Amino acid sequence: MKKSFTIRDLPTPERPRERLLKFGAEALSAQEILALILGRGIGGESVMVTSQRLLSKFGNLKGIAEASIDELSKIKGIGIAKASQIKAALELSRRIENYIEPQKKVIIRTSEDVIKLIKNKLKGKKKEHFIAVLLNTRNQCIDIKEISIGSLNANIIHPREVFKGAISASAASCILVHNHPSGDPNPSEDDIVLTKRLVKTGEILGIDVLDHIIVTDKDFFCMRDKDYF
Repeated sequence: MKKSFTIRDLPTPERPRERLLKFGAEALSAQEILALILGRGIGGESVMVTSQRLLSKFGNLKGIAEASIDELSKIKGIGIAKASQIKAALELSRRIENYIEPQKKVIIRTSEDVIKLIKNKLKGKKKEHFIAVLLNTRNQCIDIKEISIGSLNANIIHPREVFKGAISASAASCILVHNHPSGDPNPSEDDIVLTKRLVKTGEILGIDVLDHIIVTDKDFFCMRDKDYF
């Protein structure tokens, strides 16, 4: 019977953990990083084999990030527990990428500033995500609130959900952002109606809606610039 390959079959200096300690995490391949997240393989099989199986199935790290826990857990060697580990590690990375240090609040002057701030939060999403970028009186970003996650073609938003976080954060204004997974950044009729409704609510509450930006992975559309409100 052919002996299976395990991590112990690698020379000690070539094992992922030892390579990380010696050269730093940036020196590791995607396969090695996944191996460290997973920790161990299955009976008689190296975690490196499991990691490569993931990459082969989903193409790259982006494909793995977009896969659901159910899709990940169907891969040999990856159950619910390990799929959850992967999703948690990816979410941690995303939160670090989008973290705003209190003493270094980002000043929003243009729509490009908004896109730069939220692009990693919405990139590659298969469903519509509706978020509010909250600003103080100096147009500094004080928080980014995720309001809703909808289906591929619909997102039901209620004004109270949009402004609840803004009121709690004592925001002076906000910029609304949502993505179109279809790749078309142009607003739908529902988008236009919703925006006008939220603008009116903001006026009553004293929280200005400065813009509503629709983003795709390659483009964006600013409703304020196009005089939709």
